Amino acid sequence: MPLPSNADIESRLRASGIQPTPRRLEIGRLLLAGPCHVSADHILQCLRAGGSRISKATVYNTLNLFSRAGIIREVAVDPSRLVYDSTTSRHHHFLIEDTGELLDIDPDDIELMRLPRLPEGTQAASVEVIIRVRRRGS
Repeated sequence: MPLPSNADIESRLRASGIQPTPRRLEIGRLLLAGPCHVSADHILQCLRAGGSRISKATVYNTLNLFSRAGIIREVAVDPSRLVYDSTTSRHHHFLIEDTGELLDIDPDDIELMRLPRLPEGTQAASVEVIIRVRRRGS
């Protein structure tokens, strides 16, 4: 799959109310080339390996901005680790514990029979399932 052009990324950012900057375009090119699940550290490593001098703070701030704008989704795979998902529609995941890799599960492939009683005065906003798996023999 070809990488999206700067014009494509810029258009998508502007449509989401985000002012394109050179750093946001760099990060957008990585995230929006196709479906992906990546950590902030992985993005930082990829950009620096390509010669960028981007800071860690800029990567985190941009990911938070993209997430708030709905361009990407944050997936909390455990209390100390966020993964950024370029597929923004509601869906579920397999988490391969041995590698930390996330794989998408189509929402139609999971059938929930019922939810527990919700706390008084609340309503369900979404239900997302993470199924943790290990490679056989691990």
